[in-house]
Amino acid sequence: MKDRKIDKPKGMIQTAMNKTRKKLHKGNFKKKLFKIVPLTITSDKLDPIFNDYKIVHITDIHIGQWITKEKLDGVVKLINDLKPDTIVITGDYVSYKAEEYIQDLEECLKKLEAKDDIISVLGNHDYWTNPEAIKQMLKDSNIINLENEIHIIERNNKKLQIAGIDCVTVGKDNIGKIEEKLDYDSPAIMLVHEPDFADTTCKLEPFILQLSGHSHGGQFSIPYIRTPVRGKNFIKYPKGSYEVDDMIQYTNSGIGTNMFWFRINCPPEITEIKLKVE
Repeated sequence: MKDRKIDKPKGMIQTAMNKTRKKLHKGNFKKKLFKIVPLTITSDKLDPIFNDYKIVHITDIHIGQWITKEKLDGVVKLINDLKPDTIVITGDYVSYKAEEYIQDLEECLKKLEAKDDIISVLGNHDYWTNPEAIKQMLKDSNIINLENEIHIIERNNKKLQIAGIDCVTVGKDNIGKIEEKLDYDSPAIMLVHEPDFADTTCKLEPFILQLSGHSHGGQFSIPYIRTPVRGKNFIKYPKGSYEVDDMIQYTNSGIGTNMFWFRINCPPEITEIKLKVE
């Protein structure tokens, strides 16, 4: 399957911008540009065996835009230095030209190191380009991609459920499949690209946390107003942490950008999550 023709003009713009970036030598990794954001999730649903369990979350790589292979390699090193138990990635690996960057993605993501697993869901841009190629890249990189499924992390016969909803924007989501497999006696974490899906996730009692991206944090933030740029599926929860009933929704600002290569008061983000037993 080739990249969709509907995105050809944007792909041409992307290529032109990339050539400009190379001429300006703006593809180098700089550690100071990336922010590691700590997040503590406390819940009485967690078994003590999962106390201090560490999950590192990234999203919206959009390789081939502002993110180059060199920058992504640097991000991978930052993640590995955190020594995560599990790594999760919530979609949009590419923007408009998937096939050109699949090899770079695989070479970088194969270097990720987690004590347990590396788990992902796809985003809208992945579906708008070449989803089958991206799924194969994830498989070849030893990353578990969830499509309305649940992955179980088990310690001493105690479970932590990691659920993954497929892309809401393109209508691939199916919460019914999750409900069928959900263990109501074990805590659960939802991965879904679009943050506003939290209004659905929170209705299922086992979920203590939803992790999402999609918004890029608006790419610029204004004090007191926070995130003036909002769009489809990130109207209510565009950036940071929110209490949604008895669940926390966390929207990561992403490590990449899409068409506009700038961020103001909204740095690229790696979220370091620690689970705590209440």
